[in-house]
Amino acid sequence: MKFGLLGRVLGHSLSPQIHQALFRALGTEDTYELLEREPEEVASFVQENPEGLRGSNVTIPYKETVLPYLAAIAPEAAKIGAVNTLSFSPQGVKGYNTDYLGFDRMLQAAGISLEGAAVTVLGNGGAAKAVLQVLADRRAASIRILARDRAKAEDALAHFLTQRPDTLLETYGSAEREGRGGQVIINTTPVGMFPKVGESPVSAAFTARFAAAVDIIYNPGETRFLADARETGARTCNGLYMLVAQAVASEEIWQQKKMDPELIPEIMKQLEATFHG
Repeated sequence: MKFGLLGRVLGHSLSPQIHQALFRALGTEDTYELLEREPEEVASFVQENPEGLRGSNVTIPYKETVLPYLAAIAPEAAKIGAVNTLSFSPQGVKGYNTDYLGFDRMLQAAGISLEGAAVTVLGNGGAAKAVLQVLADRRAASIRILARDRAKAEDALAHFLTQRPDTLLETYGSAEREGRGGQVIINTTPVGMFPKVGESPVSAAFTARFAAAVDIIYNPGETRFLADARETGARTCNGLYMLVAQAVASEEIWQQKKMDPELIPEIMKQLEATFHG
């Protein structure tokens, strides 16, 4: 079977490496390709499936673009308003969001509980949408989003904010001045990603106000944000588990079978050798 990743600029993607490792574990001869497409090509990619794909992942900037062309959308993807996984069948194309599943599984593996927690999320981009939905579904007591531009964040996250109107939306500056903390802080921004490894989206003093810190960045393995949290004794977790877990969740959909959970740490070890720090 043929699989791939739909996106616009995919040169640095690790998806082929991860899925080929999964194919080896499954003992199949399936293939996974990077499928760069321009915006005007997305409709035909989904509706006509010229590549003859069994399934495809979807990345920036097409996670919302594909929605009008789907025959069905899984419940978690409908709530989020974005998909990152497509399953092609004679009945049509169904969309899923395995970022949601990957993030949820990552927190469980790290022993970070959300139920009843006061959680702060840094950023309001595409990655934040799946993260926020997990927080809502796992019954976080309070959710605060920090954004650089509040008006843009309100627009970007309107779908979620209608579900969870008690969400507090603030700018970084006002949040830092107020000094309130909580149980969990989550970075969904690219700040601190290789090669700009010395940066953090918030000050060390602000990070110190939380018992656990999660960064969806996986390269480097420990960002400045996570290092600041670790130095205060907080529980920390980077995004590598999420990266691999969302790929495993996609394969479970496509292959219609559960995969061995131990594949996740095995593939993580393979990937870590290629990272910086």
